[in-house]
Amino acid sequence: MASANERKPFLLRLEPATMAALKAWAADDLRSLNGQIEYLLRAALRDAGRLPREKRRDRAEADAEPDGSGPPGARSQQASSSARSGEPAESAEVRR
Repeated sequence: MASANERKPFLLRLEPATMAALKAWAADDLRSLNGQIEYLLRAALRDAGRLPREKRRDRAEADAEPDGSGPPGARSQQASSSARSGEPAESAEVRR
């Protein structure tokens, strides 16, 4: 079985404007271009519900801050999801 840190090389052809926009975004987020592309692909897969469960759990643990607060914006995402469901953020956190 493949290790969690194994990376598979993949050639990606992009229009120059797309490449420039990704490079600028990566620099703004203090990531490499490859890291930014992986981050965006993981986010798209997660949002579409297509990221395998094991990977989601492993990535969530890797993204979590040492103090357990999670990745930046995680608190606001929890609050917005509970606001959509019509329940207070506290009860949404307790339920999880």
